[in-house]
Amino acid sequence: MNRIKEAFDGHKAFIPFITCGDPDLATTAETVRTMAAAGADLIELGIPFSDPTAEGPVIQGANLRALSAGVTTDRVFDFVRELRKDVTIPMVFMTYANVVFSYDAEKFISTCSEVGIDGLILPDLPFEEKEEFQPLCRKYDVALISLIAPTSENRIAMIAKEAEGFIYVVSSLGVTGTRSEITTDLASIVKVIRENTDVPCAVGFGISTPEQAAKMAGLSDGAIVGSAIIKLLAQHGKAAAPYVGEYVRSMKEAVEKA
Repeated sequence: MNRIKEAFDGHKAFIPFITCGDPDLATTAETVRTMAAAGADLIELGIPFSDPTAEGPVIQGANLRALSAGVTTDRVFDFVRELRKDVTIPMVFMTYANVVFSYDAEKFISTCSEVGIDGLILPDLPFEEKEEFQPLCRKYDVALISLIAPTSENRIAMIAKEAEGFIYVVSSLGVTGTRSEITTDLASIVKVIRENTDVPCAVGFGISTPEQAAKMAGLSDGAIVGSAIIKLLAQHGKAAAPYVGEYVRSMKEAVEKA
């Protein structure tokens, strides 16, 4: 039974993102545990990649720092295996199709299942090519999470109908990063999603303040935040966990009021 459903059960979800190994895996582990204790409902773990095309400079920097520190996919799997001894909330990987291919897709997805990863987000995987991974994800009960962007337009219904786990609604065009305001007509995107599926949807890209998180969770089933958390890690380094915990707590409170 996939845990993702629990993240949205009866409440709005707050979903933080963190890059594994930035600045090192020990700090990531401490931060993940702190975020879980602070009320995170589901955590996205980024597997570092040398060419993260969907990311802005903040998360690109985190990828480079993690790779420089010697983080590999195998080390990330071992790290999650260790985390799962006491972290029970849903966790998903966010990475790139190339990472999965170069590791061997079946080996990668079966290992996700074995270590306790509930889903996989691949921002560079076009909807039309998801059959590359979908059968393996179903075989090992790892949800292949669909992204719907403002450019999806007439494909929103089609993507929603086949979605599983949750739907990642991309709030804005461009790459990840904090934004002062989000102007996309998300209400109409969410309306089409709701008409075609019961799978929950959460909004990400550009959210950094409790006000933005509350607004996005008000429109959808949850809010996803990455760059604002990575900035705290860049600022505080190995001492970042308490600062991230405080931030997650404030964001979760805002989302709950939505």
